[in-house]
Amino acid sequence: KRWSWTELQSQISDTSVVLSMDNSRSLDLDGIIAEVKAQYEEMAKCSRAEAEAWYQTKFETLQAQAGKHGDDLRNTRNEISEMNRAIQRLQAEIDNIKNQRAKLEAAIARMK
Repeated sequence: KRWSWTELQSQISDTSVVLSMDNSRSLDLDGIIAEVKAQYEEMAKCSRAEAEAWYQTKFETLQAQAGKHGDDLRNTRNEISEMNRAIQRLQAEIDNIKNQRAKLEAAIARMK
């Protein structure tokens, strides 16, 4: 049987179409946010560990340098003390020699 265009239209117009969609592919935003947050926290933890390691190394280096400078300062102070004692000894020798000279000059003057 052949259908006429008007018959087909009348049958189709009385038909209702029901569409159902499967939304099981919806985005799990909470899961995605939690995953990104976990990745960020891991990166922050690594960065923090790297920074702490760098600062610890820097601190130890500065501590060693401070110790060395402290030793250098002590050594320099000891050298200065030794030089001051040497100056005092030399000054005492100079004073003794001046006294000897004065005595010799006085003796020479008496002989004349």
